[in-house]
Amino acid sequence: MDDYLIRVWNDLVGRISGPMSFRLLLQPTMATIFAIRDGLQDARTRQPPYFYSVFTDANHRSSLLREGWHSVAKVFILAIVLDCVYQFIVLRWIYPVEALIVAFQLAIVPYLLLRGIVNRIARRFGKAELKTSAGVPRAPNR
Repeated sequence: MDDYLIRVWNDLVGRISGPMSFRLLLQPTMATIFAIRDGLQDARTRQPPYFYSVFTDANHRSSLLREGWHSVAKVFILAIVLDCVYQFIVLRWIYPVEALIVAFQLAIVPYLLLRGIVNRIARRFGKAELKTSAGVPRAPNR
């Protein structure tokens, strides 16, 4: 077991300086763009911070997770595919657990962390009008 963990750790650290390292910037950037987009939408509709709601709102948890997954799924799948290509080129083998770890770190973590922060910042500093479900502008509640 210790040998397995050491190999996984060394493989994960090796990705930083290995070929295709551009993906270590590209994928979190894409997740950040989606988090900003969704966080601003949450602020416009006065939704509570996303990550907080996932843990505290049991009634809407599944719909929140489904909606979040829909936003970040393409980046997550791309992260898995690119990591498998990297593994095949460098390691000459594909380790699915390592690919999932890397994809989670590059796509899911930035999205989860930033969406709520963007929501809070936008609600604090935003002066934009909010739209009702009928599409009629209304003043934000303060």
